[in-house]
Amino acid sequence: MTPEPCPPQWPSWPPPAPRPAAGSGRWRCDNRPMLPAVPYPIARPFLFRLDPERAHDLMLDAVARLQHTPARCLWAQPRVADPVTVAGLRFPNRVGLAAGLDKNGRCIDGLGAMGFGFVEVGTVTPRPQPGNPKPRVFRLVQAEALINRLGFNNDGLDAFLANVRAASSFRAAGGVIGLNIGKNAATPIEQAADDYLAGLEGVYPHADYVTVNISSPNTQNLRELQGDAALDALLGALVARREELARAQRRRVPMFVKIAPDLDESQVDLIAATLVRHGLDGVIATNTTVARDAVAGLPHAQEAGGLSGRPLLQASNRIIRRLRAALPALPIIGVGGILSGADARAKLEAGATLVQLYTGLIYRGPELVPEVAAALRDVAPGDAAVRDAAR
Repeated sequence: MTPEPCPPQWPSWPPPAPRPAAGSGRWRCDNRPMLPAVPYPIARPFLFRLDPERAHDLMLDAVARLQHTPARCLWAQPRVADPVTVAGLRFPNRVGLAAGLDKNGRCIDGLGAMGFGFVEVGTVTPRPQPGNPKPRVFRLVQAEALINRLGFNNDGLDAFLANVRAASSFRAAGGVIGLNIGKNAATPIEQAADDYLAGLEGVYPHADYVTVNISSPNTQNLRELQGDAALDALLGALVARREELARAQRRRVPMFVKIAPDLDESQVDLIAATLVRHGLDGVIATNTTVARDAVAGLPHAQEAGGLSGRPLLQASNRIIRRLRAALPALPIIGVGGILSGADARAKLEAGATLVQLYTGLIYRGPELVPEVAAALRDVAPGDAAVRDAAR
């Protein structure tokens, strides 16, 4: 049995003692407002004194340990209801967690309890790999940004799938789970398709949708796969394998491609045409950027890696607008630079159908999730980009 949902909003103290849900043997919170043990605005200065990757690991470890215990009620929030059907999937609302925060899929239920309509985990590679040398994550607090050069550090496909299978309550409550696949750093770029095919075959039975990540700047030569011929060959192989899996499992899983913000208009147009030609179900725009114009002169600004957070907002929106012009009806998941409900609305106005959060969650905390969901719920149902892409 899955736990009943934890209750609304936060502002009273002390929190009520959790009690077992009737007939379930699991735990739920009492139906009263409650407050996290340490509100995020208070906790953030302490976390920001730690190395960024260390703080991230501590938080994920805590969520992994506590997500199926009464303590989950300390961060759980009610989900804003704003159902929409995209790529044949029913999303409870339009706000998702972007891939990269939970690379090993350990915290799907715990993170989903923050009110997300969908959670994307990974990027997973077929074999475990440590990623790039540390330090490899840097905060640019003045810009509300991060630079990371993690490099697909993960425990490999077998461990990832075990974690995904162990998740239960998020999907049982209607949440959608996306699984993001990539290639190992040691795999030559000429053999990249082998890794993606292995990833697709492994995640297919467990995914509501699959994302093909070809746009991380932290795996050498990976972005070459966004080129016309390379992308055409990769997507041709993946779509053919997807059709085989769909026939064998009698279930067609939507497939998205995640692209970079550092593309010119002609490159975006070529990618759009390739997606249509191969019948992809959608596109995620965008990954992190290698540009540094928006953070020039700030500490850590010249560190190698991908820049995310507020400085990415306009670059991401530029790509979304170009994609929407080229792809009037294809679903677009907009990600990059969302730190408020207004930022998320700007994504929809640019042409996105759904949105994802990552760096904004680090700077704003869990309260950002319902804020964004509520802001998008208020978007008029007749909005052309949303209406056309949500078919």
